[in-house]
Parts: sequence; C-alpha cells; structure tokens
Amino acid sequence: MEEIENTFEQFELNRQLLNAVADAGYTIPTPIQQKTILLTLQGHDVLGIAQTGTGKTAAYLLPVLMKVKYAQGKLPRCLIFAPTRELVIQIDKAVGELAKYTDIRHVALYGGLGPKTQIEAIQAGVDIIVSTPGRFMDLYLRGEIGVKDIKVMILDEADKMMDMGFMPQIRSILEVIPRKRQNLLFSATFPEKVEKLSYEFLEFPTRIEVSPQATTAETVKQRMFPVPNTQTKINILAYLFKTGEIQKTIIFTRSKDIADKVFEALKGPIIAKGDIRVIHANKGQNTRINSMDAFREGDVKVLISTDVAARGIDIQNVSHVINFDVPLIYEDYVHRIGRTGRANNIGEAITFLTPAEEYHIKKIEKIIRMEIPRELIPLDVEIAPTPFDENQAMLLEIDNQRKKEDPTFKGAFHEKKNPRAAAAKKKAMTSGKSGGGSSSKSSSSGGKKYGFSKSNKGSKR
Repeated sequence: MEEIENTFEQFELNRQLLNAVADAGYTIPTPIQQKTILLTLQGHDVLGIAQTGTGKTAAYLLPVLMKVKYAQGKLPRCLIFAPTRELVIQIDKAVGELAKYTDIRHVALYGGLGPKTQIEAIQAGVDIIVSTPGRFMDLYLRGEIGVKDIKVMILDEADKMMDMGFMPQIRSILEVIPRKRQNLLFSATFPEKVEKLSYEFLEFPTRIEVSPQATTAETVKQRMFPVPNTQTKINILAYLFKTGEIQKTIIFTRSKDIADKVFEALKGPIIAKGDIRVIHANKGQNTRINSMDAFREGDVKVLISTDVAARGIDIQNVSHVINFDVPLIYEDYVHRIGRTGRANNIGEAITFLTPAEEYHIKKIEKIIRMEIPRELIPLDVEIAPTPFDENQAMLLEIDNQRKKEDPTFKGAFHEKKNPRAAAAKKKAMTSGKSGGGSSSKSSSSGGKKYGFSKSNKGSKR
C-alpha cells in the first residue's frame, strides 16, 4: 500500500487517465493535486488558492475527466472559464493530453477570430467547454450552446477575471446554468473581491491553500536592479544577454509601446532576429499563438510581452523572467515570475525599477511578505542620462503617489505656485546648495538612494 501512497494510483483514476498522466511525465502529485483531486471526486465544492506553476490545472482536470469518463449526448457537461484566450488554449491543450485515451470531446471558445469553427464543434457534440466568459455568453445568446446538462463549473484565475472586468458575464452565466452543480474556483491570490465572489459562487466549499496567499515559488530566485531611467533598463538587459547569463526568457513590459521599443533595441544587434518575438494586444490572434508555440517549442528564445501572457501559460524550461516594468496590478508580479521555476525546476526573476516604481515595489513586497534583494548596476553597464520629459514624468508620478498616501501633501510642483518658496529655492540654488532646479534636486536625492547620481550620466559604473 505504501508504494502507491504518493503516486496518482492513490486516486483510483481509470487506466486511460493514468496512462495519459504517465505519458505527460507526472510521477508524484503536487500538494494542490494531493488535496484537490479526492475532494473533487467526492463532489465537494472547492476553493483552491495556489500560486501559478503548482499543477492546479491537472488538479481539477483529472477528477473532472474521471467524472465525465466518455462522450455522451451532444450537450456539454463541464464548463471551464479562464480570463484570456491564451489560458483557454493552454487548458484545452491540457484536456487533450489528459483525455488522449478517451473519446471525450472538448472545445476552446475565445474571441479574436470568427466563431464559425467553434460553433461547428459545439453542434457536433461536446462534453467539456473551455472558454472566456465573453465568447461563451456571445454564443449562448445566439442559441448555439445548450446548458441544461452542466454538472461542473470551474473558474480558473478568478482574481485576474475580476481585474479584467468579467464579473457581469460571470453573473449572467450563473443565472442561466443549472443551480445544482459542482463548483470549483482557483486563484493565486485571495483579495477581498475574490472572497466575496466565492460566497456568491460556491456552496459550503472546502478551502485548499497550499501556500500562503500571493507567495512566490521557492524555486524562483528573485533580484532587482534600481535604475534611473528606461534606457538604462535596456542597457542592463543587453548586458545580461551579452554575458550569456540569460537563456530562454520572457520579458514583461507595462505597455505595448514599451514592448515594441525593447524588441527594436534587442533584435539584430543583441539577439538574432529569429530568436525573439513580441506579443501584445495589437498583434493578431494567429501571430500571438504562433509566437507562443514557437517559444514553447524552443524555436524562439526570447518572448517580449505585456501581461496578456502572464497567467497560466505553462511553458517548460523558462530560465528567466524579466520585469522590464514593475506591474501596476500587484498580484501580477506573482503570476509573471511564476512563468519560471515551474515543475520544481529552478528559475530566476529579475526586476528593473526606476524611482517612480519604488512605490509599487513596496506594495508588492508587502503582498508577497518578503523583500526582493537589490543589486547595483554592473560596472560595465552604461548609465544613460535621464531625458528631461521622462524625469518630469517620474517626479509628477512620485508626487501623485505621495498625495495618495497623504492627501495634505501639496507636491513639489505646488511649490512653484508659491512666490516666496520659489524665491527662497532660487536663492539656495545660486548659493551652491543645489546643482539645478527642483527637478535636479529630486533626481539627485533619488540617485544617491539608488546607487547612481547625475554625475554618472553617460558613464559606466
């Protein structure tokens, strides 16, 4: 009996599933699988809180596939919802891998392309639907999806779904599917809004938390480089690639414009054009899928992305995740760095932050309950001068952050409206107490804190 205690045999899955599990290379169940599979098989509603990369997809798919067992009728019996088309595609692929020795029918529904092929698959008969909430409701309202046979409903990445504004669609779905069903909700973080959703969605759920909320995987080494500006971020990035320190990596940026800028800076002079791709909302659906597949297969070594790819994309052997920009949705930090260090492999997450991003990093460190180690900019990296417009934008952002924490704070720019304060400041500047205007003073003080200063502009440390 001891021999099967810590294997998938303990769950008494059918031989078709066990063979597929063996083919997938799974040997020992992860903690979330250990705790979720039996409860789901027993019919309990489950609230699962687990960081990304812990094996939660298989944790809910295996018992669901065991319940569905084989193709039956034409209407779906299980619904799985995810916030992004990329995650929908990934989950559907996992269904295909684990159900390969069964005749279970499944389909992925998502936007970005015409629904004709998806509708044809539904009409041919389907047992499991994996979908974004928006596309599901669109096809349901067209009369293309029957829901009376639904027995299980799963929400994956519930926190991201709420961040992306899917609650109206989720509530509409809850109104039309049978009330008597089993529900599973999974989330890497458990903020108050997700807790409220769990009360609305789950019935006497068993809560499974395999690690503290919003913790980062122990297999991911984290470090951070404080920098003065965007160009210096690019310079460090180029240095890391030139030294061969980074292999297969995902670079996350805050916007598609920055993603394109990083792509143009790296391709050609730093990374061979065929080894790097960029994906964001402006890229076509097929382009994004093809880029992701090429990265997964190892044909592409570097993927630059906005947060569209941060959740649930299970790509093996990603050596590094680089946060070119600090995420403004703080829980996304956990999801971003969870792209590496998966399946007990060791990975590394590197974050660049400017003085204006310090505010956000402090919030993230509070959520993950740890300080991210900081490192000085390598001596061989050029510290670029900060353009005037970028410096002003950072100072304004810092002012707004301080106002958010202290509504009585007037801000550095407010001082300019006070003639006496401006005159006193000008007098201090001309007497040699400051090397420039209010912007220079702020920049200088920030520079000392970050290990660089105005005198380092255009130089190497």
